[in-house]
Amino acid sequence: MKKKVYIISHSHWDREWYVAYEKHHMLLVELMDDLLEIFETDSDFNSFHLDGQTIILDDYLQVRPEKRAAVQKAINDGKLRIGPFYILQDDWLISPESNVRNMLIGMEESRKWGTPVKLGYFPDTFGNMGQAPQLMQKAGFDAAAFGRGVKPIGFDNQVLESENYTSQYSEMWWKGPDQSEIFGLLFANWYSNGNEIPAEKEAAIKFWNQKLADAEKFASTNHLLFMNGCDHQPVQKDVTKAIALANELYPDYEFIHSNFTDYLEAVRNDLPEDLGSVTGELTSQETDGWYTLANTASARVYLKQWNTRVQRQLENIAEPLASMAYEVSGKYPHDQLDYAWKTLMQNHPHDSICGCSVDEVHREMVPRFEKANEVGKYVAEEAVNTLKSAIDTSNFAENSFPFVVFNTNGLAKSGEAEIEIELARQTFAEGYPAQCYHAMAELPQTDYHVEDENGHVIPATISEAQVRFDFDLPKDGFRIPYMKRYVTVQLPVKDLPAFSWQGFALVPGREVTDATPLANKTGTVIENQQMKVEIADNGTLTVTDKETQVKKENLLVFENVGDIANEYIFKQPENDQAILSSDVQATITLLENHSEKAVVKITHVLDIPVSADELLDVEQQMVIDFTQRKAQRSKETAPLTIETLMTVTKDSKKIDFETHVNNQMKDHRLRVLFETGINVEQHEADSIYEVVTRPNAVSASWKNPTNPQHQHAFANLHDTAHGVTVGNFGLNEYEIVGDTIAVTLLRCVRELGDWGYFPTPEAQCLGEHTFNYSIEMHATPETRYATYKHAYTAQVPFTVAQVAVQKGNYPTTYQYVKVEGETFIPTALKRRKVDQELILRGYNMSDEMKSVTIEQSHAEPEILTLLEEPTDEVYTPELQPYEIRTIGLMK
Repeated sequence: MKKKVYIISHSHWDREWYVAYEKHHMLLVELMDDLLEIFETDSDFNSFHLDGQTIILDDYLQVRPEKRAAVQKAINDGKLRIGPFYILQDDWLISPESNVRNMLIGMEESRKWGTPVKLGYFPDTFGNMGQAPQLMQKAGFDAAAFGRGVKPIGFDNQVLESENYTSQYSEMWWKGPDQSEIFGLLFANWYSNGNEIPAEKEAAIKFWNQKLADAEKFASTNHLLFMNGCDHQPVQKDVTKAIALANELYPDYEFIHSNFTDYLEAVRNDLPEDLGSVTGELTSQETDGWYTLANTASARVYLKQWNTRVQRQLENIAEPLASMAYEVSGKYPHDQLDYAWKTLMQNHPHDSICGCSVDEVHREMVPRFEKANEVGKYVAEEAVNTLKSAIDTSNFAENSFPFVVFNTNGLAKSGEAEIEIELARQTFAEGYPAQCYHAMAELPQTDYHVEDENGHVIPATISEAQVRFDFDLPKDGFRIPYMKRYVTVQLPVKDLPAFSWQGFALVPGREVTDATPLANKTGTVIENQQMKVEIADNGTLTVTDKETQVKKENLLVFENVGDIANEYIFKQPENDQAILSSDVQATITLLENHSEKAVVKITHVLDIPVSADELLDVEQQMVIDFTQRKAQRSKETAPLTIETLMTVTKDSKKIDFETHVNNQMKDHRLRVLFETGINVEQHEADSIYEVVTRPNAVSASWKNPTNPQHQHAFANLHDTAHGVTVGNFGLNEYEIVGDTIAVTLLRCVRELGDWGYFPTPEAQCLGEHTFNYSIEMHATPETRYATYKHAYTAQVPFTVAQVAVQKGNYPTTYQYVKVEGETFIPTALKRRKVDQELILRGYNMSDEMKSVTIEQSHAEPEILTLLEEPTDEVYTPELQPYEIRTIGLMK
């Protein structure tokens, strides 16, 4: 029986990378023009795989709108194979919901054109998320193709018992942590193993002799896959001629121009019984560790912070508020949200969000973030305006100023809410701006306090009244500018339930509340009922948990080292010694101190090298591999000032930090270290629909002296008695170093890296930076889940809105959807486009079966697919270990 060679034409299309987006865009236009021509002129040309992403169609038609009919014909004829995703994302650095929306929008776009290729396509993702098998299954895909994460060893080798991430074949089974299983296809010889096939005899023989041997080394069947294309590769116009020649030269093989649908069907029908399997995350754990590209999590950190901000705005603020407001207005802004999501996802390809492109690319990303964020803010504001008009505040006094605090998290949240309360205004129609300003400024100062709807006094902080310009944009008239007199109110909110709101009011008159401050006069000791925090002269913290009497010392140490590698990979110069903040005197300043909160500023000044030495420029221009570089840090130094605001609140074990630096140094990395004293073999971290357990030690193959990892909201170390959770906002890289959780704040480099020399001076990240993170101790392993929830809810602020004293259909305090579960983490509350059904999505972060309570007025829950389509599953409150669940709440 002949071996069959399947040749699939494609081009891996990074929208932007080593040249700016528009240059790639123009090359794409040429590629698509060529494809449409070859479809009409070469009947033997089977099809072209459009890289698994539908945005390519939008990009092409933006320039060639007149080609829409030709594109549609090519898809109808099966010549152009599209979908299933909107873009090819980096699945590690975008949120769980962003990964789902990529499929939801991608499948919706695909179906507008025709039938999508149902293949999870991850050709160049920098490692693969552990929950991919479950995500693919719940979206209706039973196979995935990927280029990284597993080390192939070939049919002559045995898979070692100590190795879990190697495969003797390029085909394997891939299991998720929940035991979902799909077919996995590894591009063992990369997704360019059939690139530029010769159509001339001697060259073809040389080509195929080598390529066939390479493929057969790893193939588990007689069906051999050859990917005819590479990054931004023009279509090979004579590929069918080259295939005809191959059939003449190799009579024992059958060469065909094919597609993934046919290839997958054939190979899966002939799989051997000894096909191996891999489980969970595929991060090249059993390689030498140098080319996992995990350090892209710390390249251009400002992009990661922006991405987190916009994801939270869309997922956790705009959509939940709009879902609630639908009950009042009967309207849901699907189109606006789709536009925002598409704009955001244009920043999610692996060469974009990973920060590993040229400066022009990343300059263009920031406006996209800003645009998507503004749409999210607009949607949220419109929803709040709708909701607040329906909330009853008539139980508050007529001379009070009611306001509502919304918790749009899917978890109960405690924290501080802040709002500006307008006390009075004068419009410009009533006088000149200066007159209006003076009229507001000259009103007498009044004392105020805050009460809840039951008249209980809330220990709020209220500023002196101030005046400033503002304006309204009525829906039925011209803009209204005015001067307003206002106060800023900060109030503690405790355990506000998921998807709920609570009403308060600013009331005239002073009320005395507990005035016992949390900190001593110098700010060096802060104490609440749960813990005691002591600040040493060098700025390190000692924290004592009063519940367990466990004491942690040497917390909050800043570490600075050199970096002579690139945007993809960190490499410390040989013999470089870390510069630590614990070796210098800190300045401690008490900024705020009362019964609800204490804020201390800790200032360190580190004398660090200004850059790498001159040798690094030479080595980079010579394209010397970073592992072979001899550059050192410069002998010239300058001061780096690190200012950290530490906040302790009355009823929490969580300590919040906000660190500010004005970075003027180059070629270096800044991390914050938390020494836990916990020496264990594994740890947990927040990943994609998973709290993943990872080993602290590396494999026997690992050579890289560092072991960087990805996170979203937190990383945790714990033993059987106690643990420590370090939370963050947009700081996606951490490392476990012995008993220490090290979080990367800033990594500054000067080149892209990879296959040539591409200078990236803006990757040095010069200028102002602010980083937010936290630490919280817990007792038993079971109590760690509460700290994880605190890290999640810290990423989403309360939404606060002033309301008139009024009658309304909704009570002053109200929970829209009840969600209660020890380990259930909601990731979305939204409306389904087809019928406005309320959708709640989330996952079980535990490896045990757990239950969840979900209740919504007059609604019956049903289990849906990840694409929010009906299933035959019967709804139960029990969640399987690591289960991802999409729930429809049908009325």
